[in-house]
Amino acid sequence: MKIAVLLSGGVDSSLALSLLKQEGRHDITAFYIKIWLEDELSYIGNCPWETDMEYARNVCEQTGVPLKIVPLQTEYREIVTQHALNELRAGRTPSPDILCNQHVKFGLFQNKIDPAFEKVASGHYARIEKVQNQFLLKRSPDPVKDQTYFLCYLKQQQLSRTLFPIGRLTKKEVRRLADEMNLPTKDRKDSQGICFLGQIQYPEFVRFHLGEKRGDIIDTETGNILGEHNGYWFYTIGQRQGLGLGGGPWFVVGKDIDKNIVYVSHKELLQESARSTFNVGNLNWISLPPTKTQLQLKVRHGPHLYDCEIQSLDEDKLSVAMSTHDTGIAPGQYAVFYDADICLGGGVIE
Repeated sequence: MKIAVLLSGGVDSSLALSLLKQEGRHDITAFYIKIWLEDELSYIGNCPWETDMEYARNVCEQTGVPLKIVPLQTEYREIVTQHALNELRAGRTPSPDILCNQHVKFGLFQNKIDPAFEKVASGHYARIEKVQNQFLLKRSPDPVKDQTYFLCYLKQQQLSRTLFPIGRLTKKEVRRLADEMNLPTKDRKDSQGICFLGQIQYPEFVRFHLGEKRGDIIDTETGNILGEHNGYWFYTIGQRQGLGLGGGPWFVVGKDIDKNIVYVSHKELLQESARSTFNVGNLNWISLPPTKTQLQLKVRHGPHLYDCEIQSLDEDKLSVAMSTHDTGIAPGQYAVFYDADICLGGGVIE
């Protein structure tokens, strides 16, 4: 079996590659997807793709696996980056990593490489199980690192070609095995934030593309102006950090796009703006639509699952009622549904 391994230069994908070699897989090629927008990012920080490539080359030299670069900068800009910026302009909260997995890593890349590659492997924390000709996406045993939230828009055809060699492991086990194998990436820190930014700070990326526009920060309870901000697109519902206000803690609870106003509330008053019901559209079911109405739900990447009840409004829209309130539910975020450890798919919060 010919296997293409997505190698990022981090410890997770490095161990995924090494485990495949350890299993006796011989027909393996590693691929580095080049998506860095160097012309733009060079103005706001150091682009670390050369460092990533150095780590990736060292891992491939150690394992005896060839490494190839696949340039997808233009496609990435058109599909992922522009979508994120359009969502920010609309006052919504984008999830670029979901689009990256759907359209780039397990979309364009799978279509671009030689069709002789039967499988594409990556270092994601998730599991795939085949049951009665259906491929199920299942959560990682590490609830903190589990990445099924970011994989919720994959299709059956994509899962059928995908391998997650570290999906059964916790992050602690990954670090231990990487140390035992003396991988060049064993001590490298995990990347943080959005897929295309790396070391670039998210506010700097947004500022470069959308600029700044002064507006008021208003206490939603009193109507008092508490301060100024540099543009509503820098803020998301539930945000606490970076407000620069005294007498806190303050949390973002709303935005007026037309007037460029950011509304905030005190913690003790925050529950009044919390939500437990919302609609979800643009649905993707990884296998078949669920027959159960009582499910579990994630409204962001992380370990926390809510119990919820869903009701179909039409073939592409659901109403969702959660078991408890959440203060950070924002339009544009993805709601991802689970039945025990099976990720069923998700949709966009309206």
